[in-house]
Amino acid sequence: MTAVIKKALADKKLQKPLKIFVISLCITVILACMLCIVSYAEEGNEIINTNPGVTITVNGADSETDRVESLEILFLMTILALLPSILIMLTAFTRIIIILSFVRNAMGLQQTPPNQVLIGLALFLTLFIMQPVITEIKDVSYTPYVEGEITQSEAIKAAETPIKKFMLKQTKNKDLSLFISLSKEETPQKAEDVSMITLIPAFIVSEIKRAFTAGLLLYVPFIVIDMVVSSVLMSMGMIMLPPTMIAMPFKIMVFLITDGWGLLIKSLVMGF
Repeated sequence: MTAVIKKALADKKLQKPLKIFVISLCITVILACMLCIVSYAEEGNEIINTNPGVTITVNGADSETDRVESLEILFLMTILALLPSILIMLTAFTRIIIILSFVRNAMGLQQTPPNQVLIGLALFLTLFIMQPVITEIKDVSYTPYVEGEITQSEAIKAAETPIKKFMLKQTKNKDLSLFISLSKEETPQKAEDVSMITLIPAFIVSEIKRAFTAGLLLYVPFIVIDMVVSSVLMSMGMIMLPPTMIAMPFKIMVFLITDGWGLLIKSLVMGF
């Protein structure tokens, strides 16, 4: 029995150097093959490039009236990169998403509906509300520019008019006057003459104020339900039972019975 154990230990000791020798031999063969390949490539004056690259070529226009398509694609990519900021600053998205978040928190639902659902709903409501403005921009700016009737700078100025009209309608005079005074610019004779740099922050502040006002009004009925449930639980001696756990089903039930989602969406759309 002892002889068998000694033989097994000797075999293990022999296997370890054998494995090291085999691995070393494989590495040596691979390195030799690589050196042969490199030598053959140098002798044939071949260039081996393992780093992939991207080449961008901007072709010139045949005449002054031709548009450079590559530059238009670059301009479009820049607009797409700034699209989230444009969506938040110049549209109804800010007010809608804040009010929807207030409703979810007022019912005591932390993650229902999920953020993705609220953002998607706010996005499509924004597109629905802004559809007349988008149509007007297409008619007065995009279509004439594509047909070559106006230049790029004229198209941008034409697109500002419908957006300004929408933003001025939703901006409070108090907020607009505040930012005009902060900008230290001359007071324009007409509201349409206000620069976009001054109008955008005034519009955002006005939208946040309206959203918080609507959120406060939405909170009131849910707070009443919380108070009623808390009072009932205290009168029954159930002090250790969390009132929010019992009040949440009643909030959802009241919201569904009164068709809360329909009334909320209608109020949001009619508010613009």
